[in-house]
Amino acid sequence: MAKKTILDLKDEELKGKRVLVRVDFNVPIKNGVITDDRRIREALPTIKYLIDKGAKVILVSHLGRPKGFQDDLRLDPVAKRLSELLGKPVKKLNDCIGEEVEKEISNMKEGDVVLLENIRFYKEEEANDPEFAKKLAKLADLYVNDAFGTAHRAHASTAGVAQYIPGVAGLLMKKEIEIMGKALESPERPFICILGGAKVSDKIGVIKNLMTKVDGFLIGGGMMFTFLKALGYETGKSIVEDDKLELAKEIMNMAKERGVKFLLPKDAVVVKEIKEDAPTSIKDVDKFEKDDIGVDIGPKTIELFREEILKARTIIWNGPMGIFEIPAFANGTRRIAEAIAENKNCISIVGGGDSAAAIQMLGLEDKFTHISTGGGASLEFLEGKELPGVAVLQDK
Repeated sequence: MAKKTILDLKDEELKGKRVLVRVDFNVPIKNGVITDDRRIREALPTIKYLIDKGAKVILVSHLGRPKGFQDDLRLDPVAKRLSELLGKPVKKLNDCIGEEVEKEISNMKEGDVVLLENIRFYKEEEANDPEFAKKLAKLADLYVNDAFGTAHRAHASTAGVAQYIPGVAGLLMKKEIEIMGKALESPERPFICILGGAKVSDKIGVIKNLMTKVDGFLIGGGMMFTFLKALGYETGKSIVEDDKLELAKEIMNMAKERGVKFLLPKDAVVVKEIKEDAPTSIKDVDKFEKDDIGVDIGPKTIELFREEILKARTIIWNGPMGIFEIPAFANGTRRIAEAIAENKNCISIVGGGDSAAAIQMLGLEDKFTHISTGGGASLEFLEGKELPGVAVLQDK
């Protein structure tokens, strides 16, 4: 069911109204300085739209995983950066609820923007405490969820609030749901899914849901070794989920039965210990020794995957191909990102998390159709789950 967005509201439903907007400003901060403001920039279209319509914009976000009130996790640097990006002052309040906050909001003029304090300073937020949600709802006439990255959490500010005031989607939320939804419902073909990262267990839901939708899977990252071991290969000291070997076999059989390509690496970058300057060698996957550790996909695999990527018309990618935080083991991830960027005829969607970080590191963001702002949320969306932060919004 399609959800209402701010674009579906009449001007008089926004003008002069207090609008509580859940944003995802969980940005990396070092010594009080924001090192990557992408999440703030992604929220600008919604905030600007509301300002233009004369709404009083009340922003709410979390930052990090605080234990109660923590000075180093206050949102002051965020308010400062947002003011610069909007070209207008953003008043940062020192709390999320209570008399002081209510008084500040009652003094707001049309087009004003305030930012509440880090919502996770309150344990009631993650507990989705109804009384806390009610106090938040009391601050506003309307609720807008624009934080796709937290939409898979049923928290007070992502789901609870919408029980008490009408809730609609913001423009970023709308974009996330529409682009990923179209890829799942009516993809242009061939449609491939590239999966990496350490564990098969993190991606089971995605594989099972996409098995009926995609034409092929390309498997890299640590999870490839669980599949290789399930096929009887020696995997040395590489990461393997031994309790998932039967499941890995089941998944490969399922793909075979359905005629879905399931491509595993032919070779890998191998070390004897995981450290930055460890000597590396390239080995075919059937040549591993007992003390080998696979840390990235090898050149034959890159070529194999590249061929599939260049033929594809829809690509979903989630999870790096190797331990990309270590430059010597980042080549596979980089080459896969470059191959997707090279395919000008495809819809390319990156499911947040480490893959998104890798693409940013490589400076290839503008070469992808869509980079999701939510790792966990995009995974659950691709698994076909309903997200609590979306479910509570009004239907069209």
